[in-house]
Amino acid sequence: MVNKNKLSEKGKRDLALVEKAMNGDQLAYAELMEMYRESIYYMMLKMVRTEDDAEDLTIEAFGKAFNRLHQYSPSYAFSTWLFKIASNNAIDFIRKKRIKVTSMDAAYTNNDGERVGIDVKSTEKDPEEETMHAEKVVLMREIVKKLKPRYRDLIEKRYFQELSYDEIASEMDLPLGTVKAQLFRARAFLADMIKNTRDSI
Repeated sequence: MVNKNKLSEKGKRDLALVEKAMNGDQLAYAELMEMYRESIYYMMLKMVRTEDDAEDLTIEAFGKAFNRLHQYSPSYAFSTWLFKIASNNAIDFIRKKRIKVTSMDAAYTNNDGERVGIDVKSTEKDPEEETMHAEKVVLMREIVKKLKPRYRDLIEKRYFQELSYDEIASEMDLPLGTVKAQLFRARAFLADMIKNTRDSI
C-alpha cells in the first residue's frame, strides 16, 4: 500500500486522476492527456524527427498507458511511467522503420529532470522476416476491412496510402482535430480486433 502522504503534490494530483480514470471517468483521461501531451509530443519529435510520426507516437503512448493503468504503481511518478512507455514505443517504431541511426547521444530531459537516451542500430530484414512481414500486411488488411467504414477509410488513408493528417482532413472534409481523435479510436478498435484474432488462433 502506497503512503499518499509521501507523494508530491503533483504526484497526489496525478494519482487522483489515475484512480478516477480507472473508475471510468472520461474527463480524468482527458485531463491527464492535456497535462502531458505537449511534453510527450516534443520528446517524440526529438526521437523520430517528423511531426506526423511524433503525433502518431504521442497518441499511441497515451493509448498504451491508458490501457495499462491497472499496472501503474504510485511508487513512481506517473509522468516517469508515462515517459518510459512513450520512449520504449518510439524505440520500437525506430527499429521497425529501420531509421539509419547508430546512436542518439543528445538525451532528452523529461519533466522530472530524468535523462532519456536511446541507442538504436539499423537492421535489414532477412528473407524469412520479409515473408512474415508480408503475411502480417495481408492479415492487417483483412482485419481493417472489418472496421466501420469511417474508421476503415481513416486507417487506409493514414497507413496504407501514407497520407498526412492535413491531407486526410482535406480529403475527407473534416477538422484536423476530428481526424486525430477518430484515428485514435480507430487504432483502439484495430488493436482489440488484432488481439481477438491472435487469441482465437
